Amino acid sequence: MRIRILWPGKTHNRDIENLQQFYLERINQMEKCELIQTKTAKGISEKFAQRIMDIEAADLEKHFKNDYIICLFDEGKEMNSFEFARFLKSIPSSSARAITFIVGGFLGLEERILKRADALLSLSQMTFSHELIRIMLLEQIYRSLMIIQGRQYVK
Repeated sequence: MRIRILWPGKTHNRDIENLQQFYLERINQMEKCELIQTKTAKGISEKFAQRIMDIEAADLEKHFKNDYIICLFDEGKEMNSFEFARFLKSIPSSSARAITFIVGGFLGLEERILKRADALLSLSQMTFSHELIRIMLLEQIYRSLMIIQGRQYVK
């Protein structure tokens, strides 16, 4: 299983960045995981939300291959950790096809990215910052890989 995670922009909070690295290192001990931080639309007022999402979408799309794409979306399917592990395990894997998670920026994802997705996933009905969601996704990927491998996850 090859895992890729794409999101626009760098993580600005140093504590969150440290947690990202912590989980990436743990995930990479089990499966190859690549984190790609794409371009953000800088210097554009939020009142031009569609333009911002278009710019971010265009850079995300540059990284799409024949991947199995899972977009984080507030209206996506919710799963508990065991269901998520079963879901990941059920995705047909080949050396040519990665599982790619897409996390949107502060405005979310452009509609064409959502339509391109093979699956839409929601991590919670609650609203969280896009930077915090990054950590939640990484932690759940790590937890799921531990479950798949039958290893004990420290709670």
